[in-house]
Amino acid sequence: MYNFEYHAPQSLKDAAAMLGKSEDAKLMAGGMTLIPTLKQRLAQISDLVDLAKVAELRGIKRDGGNLVIGAMTKHGEVAASDEVKGAIPALAALADGIGDPQVRNRGTIGGSIANADPAADYPAGLVGLNATVRTTKREIKADDFFTALFETALEPGEIVTAVSFPIPEKAAYVKFPNPASRYAVVGVFVARTGGGVRVAVTGAGPSVFRVAAMEQALGANFSPDAIKDVKVPADGLNSDIHASAEYRAHLIGVMTKRAVVAAG
Repeated sequence: MYNFEYHAPQSLKDAAAMLGKSEDAKLMAGGMTLIPTLKQRLAQISDLVDLAKVAELRGIKRDGGNLVIGAMTKHGEVAASDEVKGAIPALAALADGIGDPQVRNRGTIGGSIANADPAADYPAGLVGLNATVRTTKREIKADDFFTALFETALEPGEIVTAVSFPIPEKAAYVKFPNPASRYAVVGVFVARTGGGVRVAVTGAGPSVFRVAAMEQALGANFSPDAIKDVKVPADGLNSDIHASAEYRAHLIGVMTKRAVVAAG
């Protein structure tokens, strides 16, 4: 690990100021990805701004027809929250399936989505629920937030403050997990709302994506049979030691059917 200056601000204003002092400064939320990266000297930073003491970034609340979760809220807190279980049970189940107990009690929703790992679970939840990411500068729709492999629409110096989830009529998240890491080989979040059905897929491609053909079919008939003939092309999907692109394409159909049943 290379040397750096460590900062522990207690307010969002101070955190933004510290982050802006150097172009090589880096924010830390839970540190689940950043700390191993620094330890292996895969990155060199000048300053580390730890958000752990910024209380205004934590918390879960209902806001009309939305559920708002602070960026520094841990996965375990989302999974255990009665507020989340009552409003969006699928989101609580998603959080409960992330990593292991150590990860769930350190990792945060803000850190996860800012990292934008292609196999992370939360991106499917955000896109599937048509969530809005709130930052220190603006609000970004989930469809526009995740842009590419490990890339988001966040600008330099911009900090995620919260995520607002519209409460759906019904929803479910089902994934085929890597048995060691519990990352999604393929994960599918299905949600039915007043505006239609959304199907968001993580783990299969370089970034989370929606399957329009499945959304249209499920909008007309919300049942597994409605998508039995919908095939997702393997072109452009991930292929690695865990699963080929063709197998991931097959899993999208299987996981979507299971999610529809679970939501039903």
